[in-house]
Amino acid sequence: MLNRTISPPFKNISKVNVIKAEGTKLPNNIPFYKINAGSQELIRLEFVFKAGMYEQHQPLIASSTNSLLECGTKSFSANEISEGIDFYGSFIELNVGQDYASITTYSLNKYLKETLKFIEEVIKYPVFPQEELNILINNKKQKHAINSQKVSVLARRRFSELVFGANHPYGIDVKMPDFEAVHTTSIQEFYNSYYKSTNCTIIASGYLPANLEETLSDFFGTGAWGAQGAMTYKPFIPFSTTAQKKQLVEKADAIQNAIRIGRPLFNKKHVDYFDFQVLNTVLGGYFGSRLMANIREDKGYTYGIGSSLSNLVNAGSFTISTEVGSDVCAAAINEIYAELKELQTNLIDEKELETVKNYILGQFLRSVDGPFALADKFRAIWEYGLDYDYYDRYFKAVQSVRPERLRDLANQYLKQEDLIECVAGKKY
Repeated sequence: MLNRTISPPFKNISKVNVIKAEGTKLPNNIPFYKINAGSQELIRLEFVFKAGMYEQHQPLIASSTNSLLECGTKSFSANEISEGIDFYGSFIELNVGQDYASITTYSLNKYLKETLKFIEEVIKYPVFPQEELNILINNKKQKHAINSQKVSVLARRRFSELVFGANHPYGIDVKMPDFEAVHTTSIQEFYNSYYKSTNCTIIASGYLPANLEETLSDFFGTGAWGAQGAMTYKPFIPFSTTAQKKQLVEKADAIQNAIRIGRPLFNKKHVDYFDFQVLNTVLGGYFGSRLMANIREDKGYTYGIGSSLSNLVNAGSFTISTEVGSDVCAAAINEIYAELKELQTNLIDEKELETVKNYILGQFLRSVDGPFALADKFRAIWEYGLDYDYYDRYFKAVQSVRPERLRDLANQYLKQEDLIECVAGKKY
């Protein structure tokens, strides 16, 4: 009998064996990666294009292009696409980020060909109907207007401008006139430039059928598709980080103030990234962090506060974010700087550091549970041109980092004079 009064033995995580994606190419040279790790007759296919907001020449074009892909094609209307995919128990997700755009479908294996008939149309033959664009833009305008009343959104938008520059692709903020400037001709031009076989990568995960590569080749791999011509991407664009370290986005009727404190930093390719991740977790990267213990649990200024590292292909940033009552905004900011000063002055206790290390490694272990999660882990390194040894190095770095190293990093990257402080809400 299992004695439930005795807790199971505690074990440190020494290594996690991540199931790796196998790479090949379709006959037309589209890179194809597969992770065969599922137990159910289900497959996820991601069609990834380097067609994110970084590549657009005016606001809203990348997201509008991606959203309209399923709104009508040469052979199907928007309703026919939606009903057809739903009929076979499949569904489709469209997503666009700063650097990449994707079309993802989930399908039962036995209906994969029927599903791909619609996916092929969505990717290869969209027509971008004017009436669908009008609906999309009106919806985006309404959402933008509503979000513009939220201090958290105002702070996030302004903070990005301050970190990267108001005209930088990573920092540009959408304004109301931008919605009226979106036309089907611009969308068609963006589509022709980036949605083509020479800019496509396919990632498959789940319980993969034996003839998957052959099936995909029938729909996407028999020849070049999309507008012809060499791929051209935007070059690296330098940041124009603000020299003004404090910024207030005033909203006189705000009940709370949104705080963003941070700076431009590095992405996951940097030599200090792994160790800084540990430092960030100590500061504000989990529920037991120092910021939470002080500003939520002890002072009661907020329901939640955290810090994070944002990864982009051409940049990175560090951000502390929270929302607090307007009357305690100044006090909360002072406490944030006090916690940073503490990290710069005193060594982290070994017990606290061990807790953080176990938390990080445990989170990683949970993040590779299942074929779709494994595909996400692969894409997280593929987008940056990294290999699976990245995760081995990550594990070793987390296990070996010392308090002295973390104190040095805090002094190098978290000095108050180097940080941008952006607050949206009432004057404080």
